[in-house]
Amino acid sequence: MMPLDFHKMHGAGNDFVLIDARGRDFTVSPELAARISDRHLGIGCDQILVLRDPREAGNQARYEIWNSDGSPAAQCGNGARCIGLYLELNDGTGPGPVRVESPSAVVTMHRCADGEYELEMGNPRFEPASVPVTLQPTGGLYELESPWGKLEFGAVSMGNPHALIVTADINDELIPQIGAFLNTHEVFPRGCNAGFAELTGDSSIRLRVVERGAGETLACGSGACAAVAILRNSARVGERVDVFLPGGHLVIKWPGNEEPLTMKGPATHVFRGTMNE
Repeated sequence: MMPLDFHKMHGAGNDFVLIDARGRDFTVSPELAARISDRHLGIGCDQILVLRDPREAGNQARYEIWNSDGSPAAQCGNGARCIGLYLELNDGTGPGPVRVESPSAVVTMHRCADGEYELEMGNPRFEPASVPVTLQPTGGLYELESPWGKLEFGAVSMGNPHALIVTADINDELIPQIGAFLNTHEVFPRGCNAGFAELTGDSSIRLRVVERGAGETLACGSGACAAVAILRNSARVGERVDVFLPGGHLVIKWPGNEEPLTMKGPATHVFRGTMNE
């Protein structure tokens, strides 16, 4: 067995195993992803980040995102902040701006004075074909029959597909089941990440996210962006929103229209180690 060097990191409790594969051959198989992410028999994580050499000049690096079930993911805001911290610690990138290539787009980030990272997350896409979702919205919302009755939700793409249900009780014990139902429902051809938001004002929400391929996580950066975009699009929150997730706090800003959305939050390096590949 070959030794595999890794770094354990997290962003607001959403945890990752980062593998720096720049300049060498390395492939993530479903079997390896399952071994790495297993919290009893492996390292344990929500997702695996694989760092690659950039494809375009001017970008610092490229990265892949692999879910714990071995499926690829297209975007991860919390993971991107961890990439930013890793590059600063290992490449000396400094306060930025730093540009990295995610599976869905180039992400620009910089280190803030308080030690957190702020990222440009791109423009929300609400068209059904962009999410994608095969339903048609009415008044910006979709309806879907479920074992728990009719579900009403918004949907948006942040480079990956998201659905959002507004709930009166963020501690509802049915959230993991409803989220899993949405994750793999046929109306989402590529699956979706299912968010559940409790509004606590026009500038703050509480949020839980059940991610496709990973289950419920302590935080989901792209899910926080999607939630604010959907709520802002229906005039339920303002331009700056504090998003409180089980694992921590993110700040999402979106002026609306065709302006890019930004996300600010922490990144933490927990430890480094070696496992047998």
